Amino acid sequence: MSVQETKTKLEDRQVNVKTKLALLWVALMFLYIYNDIFSIYQPGHVADLLDGHIEGVYFTQEMLIGAVLLMAVPSIMVLLSVTLKASIVRWLNILVGVFQLLVLLGTQFVGEGETWIYWRIYEVLEAAFLAFIVWTAWKWPTYTE
Repeated sequence: MSVQETKTKLEDRQVNVKTKLALLWVALMFLYIYNDIFSIYQPGHVADLLDGHIEGVYFTQEMLIGAVLLMAVPSIMVLLSVTLKASIVRWLNILVGVFQLLVLLGTQFVGEGETWIYWRIYEVLEAAFLAFIVWTAWKWPTYTE
């Protein structure tokens, strides 16, 4: 009696670009959220928040509305990335990704005080995810009919 040898391979399917973009936006949101959560553990951070400011930036209605609009974008992009037409999704991800990246870079010069290393690590990861979103949308595979 001979023993038959069978080889098995893990199936490695290609992920749909729309799905990939939506997942990148979800991952980016987790980075944003955990960065803010970890900030709570910095000495004096909670006291400053309770006083209505952080690193010299005071909270106003307008600033918080701006923050809401800015942080709602990744959530909305998850939905739009999987529901809109591919041609729209491609350009929307490029434009919104570049915009979010510019905002991230622009916020490097806001506030005062010491910036902790974990914060910089998160910012590098956030920038990398945004760059990957833009790159993924830019390199979207096409075909001819």
